[in-house]
Amino acid sequence: MKILDANVAPLTNFEVLDFLRSKGASKDPSRVIAKVAMSEYKVYDYLVNTSANVQTREDIAEYLSGIKLHDLSEAEILNIVNIRPAAVVEIYPIIEECPDRFPDEEVTEIVELVEKTLPTVTINETAVENTEGDEETDTQAHENGNVSQEKTEGEEPMDTS
Repeated sequence: MKILDANVAPLTNFEVLDFLRSKGASKDPSRVIAKVAMSEYKVYDYLVNTSANVQTREDIAEYLSGIKLHDLSEAEILNIVNIRPAAVVEIYPIIEECPDRFPDEEVTEIVELVEKTLPTVTINETAVENTEGDEETDTQAHENGNVSQEKTEGEEPMDTS
């Protein structure tokens, strides 16, 4: 195999996730079926919990056609696709010198375009991905009321009421 053009363009998180899925990465607990390196599984595990998991090529193409109206660099466009900001305040760290380059109305337009074209991850979608492992995180246990009151020798439990 011959590489024609190395490093032609940076990839979105969606494209990386799509590539890993094409190699066979999945939530298979044994992870021995696919020819995917452990480091690639770590990337896969991260990306399935981001908006890249619910994006499609059509979503990104629609976003790219709409964002052409704004004077953004390729890196800024890529970061917006990957981070998927949901509020105006989240745009400012992504766009260099944002207050100087864009009026507030244009920044609001960019956020509205993102909300309209790029889907977001909901809690239920990430919960479905995480149901394969039966472990319950400390946060989940606390929210579900499954926090155990461990009592060590000689100590009385703390009253939290």
